Amino acid sequence: MQKPPLLTARHALFLDFDGTLADIASHPDAVQVHPGVVPALRTLSGYLGGALAIATGRTRADIDHFLNPLQLPLASEHGAQYRLAGGVEGGVPAPDLAPVLAVLQPMLDRHPALVLERKSAGVALHYRQAPELEARCRAAVDHALAQAPGLEVLQGKCVLEIKPAGPDKGRAIADFMRHAPFAGRIPVFAGDDVTDEHGFAAVRALGGIGIKVGPGDTQAQARCTDTTELREWIFQMASPQGLPA
Repeated sequence: MQKPPLLTARHALFLDFDGTLADIASHPDAVQVHPGVVPALRTLSGYLGGALAIATGRTRADIDHFLNPLQLPLASEHGAQYRLAGGVEGGVPAPDLAPVLAVLQPMLDRHPALVLERKSAGVALHYRQAPELEARCRAAVDHALAQAPGLEVLQGKCVLEIKPAGPDKGRAIADFMRHAPFAGRIPVFAGDDVTDEHGFAAVRALGGIGIKVGPGDTQAQARCTDTTELREWIFQMASPQGLPA
């Protein structure tokens, strides 16, 4: 598998956050962003004419907090919410999550190591600090979904995401590629999890390149061994000598 190529002004770049731009932490709030990331993204976004977006399971508020003061184009909550260039926003209506929370709360009360991350369009059940509870978490989530038509589960790294059925990172990337400044460019998407495979499939279908961060089977054509290598790729391109004029 090839290393990520250096981008040109003809590319559009989409980046996952956790496990890609930032190392995965034991708790979602404990993530640390390398101090060089924000200035590098600002430089790279300028070079790409603004065609740089974050495609993540995180909420908009999370990403704006971690990448402050940048407010990049954003597909948050696995594409359930959009922020395009020029102030254009969109997304799916927020579902009724009360039935889901009613099912999950008793298990959270019994197992304090579990973390429930609430979002505008869904919830994420993290069991990173209690991996032995994976089967119980999956059973509880399946039961919760039975009470909430129109929702689906997305399995990630030690996390089960309950989200509206339909939106995913691949659809988000395809939608972004129909709007300026992304339209007419070659899409590149970097991600680390099975939840990013929709994005890899989308960029391949559009003649672009997927970059898998870390090990595992993938549809991506390029790979970085870890987040450090992915960030070094970004830093290289953001340096004065890193990109063609």
